[in-house]
Amino acid sequence: MNNNYRIKRALALLLLLTSTAPLAQPLQIPVLYLHWQPPVVAVMSNTLPPPADEGLRGAELGISDNNTTGRFLLHNYSLEAQRSEDSAALLQRALDWVAGGNGLIIANLPAATLSRLAQHPQIAGRAIIFNAGSSANQLRTSDCRSGLLHTLPSRAMLTDALTQFLVRKRWNRWLHISGPRPEDQLYSQSLRRSAQRFGATIIDSKTWSFSTDLRRMAQQEIPAFTRAKDHHVVVVADELGDFGEYLPYNTWLPRPVAGTQGLVPSGWHHSIEQWGASQLQRRFSEHAGRWMNDKDYAAWLAVRVIGEAVTRSGSDSAATVYAYLLGEQFQIAAFKGRKLSFRDWNGQLRQPIALVQPNALVSQSPQEGFLHPLTELDTLGYDRPESSCDFATTLPPLQAAAPLQTRANLSTLNPREDLK
Repeated sequence: MNNNYRIKRALALLLLLTSTAPLAQPLQIPVLYLHWQPPVVAVMSNTLPPPADEGLRGAELGISDNNTTGRFLLHNYSLEAQRSEDSAALLQRALDWVAGGNGLIIANLPAATLSRLAQHPQIAGRAIIFNAGSSANQLRTSDCRSGLLHTLPSRAMLTDALTQFLVRKRWNRWLHISGPRPEDQLYSQSLRRSAQRFGATIIDSKTWSFSTDLRRMAQQEIPAFTRAKDHHVVVVADELGDFGEYLPYNTWLPRPVAGTQGLVPSGWHHSIEQWGASQLQRRFSEHAGRWMNDKDYAAWLAVRVIGEAVTRSGSDSAATVYAYLLGEQFQIAAFKGRKLSFRDWNGQLRQPIALVQPNALVSQSPQEGFLHPLTELDTLGYDRPESSCDFATTLPPLQAAAPLQTRANLSTLNPREDLK
């Protein structure tokens, strides 16, 4: 009887203590998503324009995924998004965000705008910016910034992935065709670097500079334009899809087409189903009502990287998260068959690259036989000796925030500086 009394008394005391103890407050992790919406550019083909909400839907799904496990850890993730054609407005929003004590930003911005954002004195050292929109090589080489991490592959990673496949197939002789736009020239530079790196030969190079309506004249114009010395493959640089869609099956010699059209290297594609990716594809399709593309995946991955770092480090501090992400412990599984990690010399996320045709996965690089002393993933893109980055793996001590710049100070930005 006495024992029962003691047990009941102890249980009553325990109930009293637990009922009066303060409840733990959830850790709030807000994330800002910035998206520069470019003006529509007319092209000479019927290429479907990218979705207006590309990237944003991926970030939203990432927030949902983080909260699925976060609710058990009392971590609450939230997303605030701003899309605009005005780069100055997006920069001002980032300044306001950081001035409010927030340190996590996902950016789908042109390279020039992103660089200005990362080096701004009120941003640098106070926030982590995840680049989910620009593939510009210079952001990973000469213009890299501490605090700027890249979940979207660089152009060099894409062209290296393609070149490895072509060289492995022994398609070493290339007819190279480029468009006249600045982004086409940047892709062409990357193709030339990759060819030299892996031993391919560009036997002829041509620039498409015609205003012909290829929807009606492709069979007449393309064969004459593609006459050249014997080659194994036509490699094309046409990022906007102005003419490249009409190259397959219309070339003078019956040759495959690869690059921005034909066989395309990409960070993500709707045909990827291996490694559990089919469930990610299904969840995204249900959420967005369309297929997931590479920028959706890059934004989703940025949010998942944040969630992994906060969970493992137990902190939402930008400095703590940044140090963890660039440390040796960080790895994340992301439906690509390999654990992904960040390069500590330029902030690029190592990842395999899919090689796809319009409705099927053809291969995935790095290809077998391309070796590296650390990891084969570092055969894609700029390796440590090739990068001139002065890159810190820890954020500098936070400085007191200066008065915010006004919108007028930022309005001189040129929104077409989009070397994306």
